[in-house]
Amino acid sequence: MEKEDGCFAQYAVAKGDVQCKLPDNISDEDASTLGVGVTTVGQGLYQSLGLPLPGSGQKADYPLLVYGGSTATGSLAIQFAVLSGCKVVTTCSPRNFPFVKALGAAEAFDYNDPDCAKKIREFTGDKLTKVFDCISEGESPKISSEAISSKGGEVSYLLNPKHDRTDVENKVSVLSPDQVCLHVLTHLPQATLGYTITGEAFKFFGGMDVPAKPQDFEFGKSFWELATKLLASQQLTVHPAKVGSGGLQGVLKGLDELREGKVSGVKLVYKIDETA
Repeated sequence: MEKEDGCFAQYAVAKGDVQCKLPDNISDEDASTLGVGVTTVGQGLYQSLGLPLPGSGQKADYPLLVYGGSTATGSLAIQFAVLSGCKVVTTCSPRNFPFVKALGAAEAFDYNDPDCAKKIREFTGDKLTKVFDCISEGESPKISSEAISSKGGEVSYLLNPKHDRTDVENKVSVLSPDQVCLHVLTHLPQATLGYTITGEAFKFFGGMDVPAKPQDFEFGKSFWELATKLLASQQLTVHPAKVGSGGLQGVLKGLDELREGKVSGVKLVYKIDETA
């Protein structure tokens, strides 16, 4: 994206307005699990799906499905949605049911269950109209869309998947490097992409020019300020960290574990100063 930015490095360049000051009760290792998850949740739940912000005086008072609730982004989404007044249901592996329910989910469903979507629709009384899909690939678009009410609704995806229901709107289809992506980002106010939170123009994959979206920067500033307050008051907790060894070299092993599907319910964390 930009030469001065990146990850898996000793130093990272970040815009201060969309960061937070860590409260004393959160360690650096735990804080590292937040990453861009706060931004993703802010854009997906609030800019795209239009949930009322925590503390705004309004309550959602409707069901919301967080697909992939045991992921780092999903665990944040569950907590924010609960604070917004949603009755949150989620999907994950059965071994993570206690974890997501402790975060506030009213019920959890096994995404490997062939009747998963049907059971979610039954549990929500055919009233589910909003879904935040933190996986956005494989079977998730099918389950997410089919769980939605027979009257239709909307899904906020993190990637650009397709689903069969024409009465279910795809709210986030902005991550493919093509002119369709550019059109969506430029012309649809609710379309979001994490990089736009900087409020600066940038080149997307393939050399595509993406114009600045100042409104995303303004939203990002206020949302990170809100997240900082919620973390300090312990209304918001970070995702569980699994601290590995080897520093940056250990990251390579961690990436292999991710590819092999060996990571569940935790965020892999490595300490720079342990790099050989």
